[in-house]
Amino acid sequence: MSKPSKSTAKNSGNIYIGIGGWTFEPWRGVFYPEKLTQAKELSYAASKLTSIEINGTYYGSQKPESFRKWAREVPDGFVFSLKGPRFATNRRVLAEAGDSVKRFYDSGVLELGDRLGPVLWQFAPTKKFDEADFGKFLELLPRKLEGRALRHVVEVRHDSFCVPDFIALLRKFETPVVFAEHGKYPAIADVVSDFVYARLQKGNDELKTCYPPKQLDAWAKRFQAWAGGGEPDDLPRVDKAKPAKTPRDVFAYVIHEGKVRAPAGAMELIERVK
Repeated sequence: MSKPSKSTAKNSGNIYIGIGGWTFEPWRGVFYPEKLTQAKELSYAASKLTSIEINGTYYGSQKPESFRKWAREVPDGFVFSLKGPRFATNRRVLAEAGDSVKRFYDSGVLELGDRLGPVLWQFAPTKKFDEADFGKFLELLPRKLEGRALRHVVEVRHDSFCVPDFIALLRKFETPVVFAEHGKYPAIADVVSDFVYARLQKGNDELKTCYPPKQLDAWAKRFQAWAGGGEPDDLPRVDKAKPAKTPRDVFAYVIHEGKVRAPAGAMELIERVK
């Protein structure tokens, strides 16, 4: 694979950097060239970035042909992450989410082929940690389908998850938690699996590069630390135990409220981790 964000070092994982979605009117004439047709926006975005987080799968089921089409429009080495459906995560009893999880995978997700990256299971800010029930949910997530390994990541947004029991549960299932750079949600940088997933949500549309250069430099160094098997020493962890040092893939998305400058921030980061 020859994508620019891929690290070529054998002792380092791959670093994928991108944005949330590709259809956003304010990007036209800012990120997308003025006369680019909407039908060509995904292929253009994929030529500048190395991953995109698809949000539409959170709200409703997509068709197999849509997944096939998206896979065709991006180059080798490009990876999508998908949000799992809200019908699975927005419920009082998570242990009852099995049918929703199955429907999601039956909808044609595997049609993405080698363009399929992690599935992000996002929980409401009101959802509190219940160890038994959350454990049941993690049990429901398929680890392999049709002979291919699947990756899952959870995004929790309530402070009750900032406890060692939660980290222990994630380690048991080798399922990472999103590191959220956000004004309100908990920031949990504990490494529990063979990949790390970060969502950078403090970008500034007043800045052409989305983040100031020093912050971009700092994030690039953190991504490289994770990819090399280490951990950044300036991010908060719940459990102080050190994970084994092993190369990890990194998935990082620049996603903030206005998001006009998100593609610029992602491209700046891709340049820094080359």
